[in-house]
Amino acid sequence: MQANIAIGLIETNSIAKGIEASDAMVKMASVKLAKTQIIARGKYVILISGPVGEVESALRAGKDIAGKSLVDEVIIRNVHSQVLEALEKRRPIEDLDALGVIETKEAIATVRAADAAAKAALVHILEVKIVVGGGKGIVTLTGEVGAVRSAIAAGISAVPESMLVSHVVIAQADVQLLATVGK
Repeated sequence: MQANIAIGLIETNSIAKGIEASDAMVKMASVKLAKTQIIARGKYVILISGPVGEVESALRAGKDIAGKSLVDEVIIRNVHSQVLEALEKRRPIEDLDALGVIETKEAIATVRAADAAAKAALVHILEVKIVVGGGKGIVTLTGEVGAVRSAIAAGISAVPESMLVSHVVIAQADVQLLATVGK
């Protein structure tokens, strides 16, 4: 299900410029500053959410301030609600069916992969971690094996191949993984 809101992400290679861009973004438009974080190699990630037009305006302001320090940016219109619910936190489930994992090199690629996966098939997004050790990101999801395979295929096709680290589908995940996946 789509959330009828947009999210915008900006990644800079300067912490100071990232903080300045964050300020400009929330002053420019009625958006929620959902997350800011310093990540590996001195990069800074900014995540905002709100109505599409507001997010677009805020992103323009952030990109203007970031200037040459801008590494990447994305707006996802009508982001899938599961992506927002699983962003940087684990969504609880009772049972683990097939398990899918997408590992990316960058935060923005992770969110793109998660949104595409959630929209492609009937799966349960467990977690969308945009910052894992070394600056990587990871998406974990579960569901029937065919749905998980379709979701993983859509997720990996939504990001450049150079941004992918790995992806797996475990057809019959052991129940013990439930205690560790996404933690």
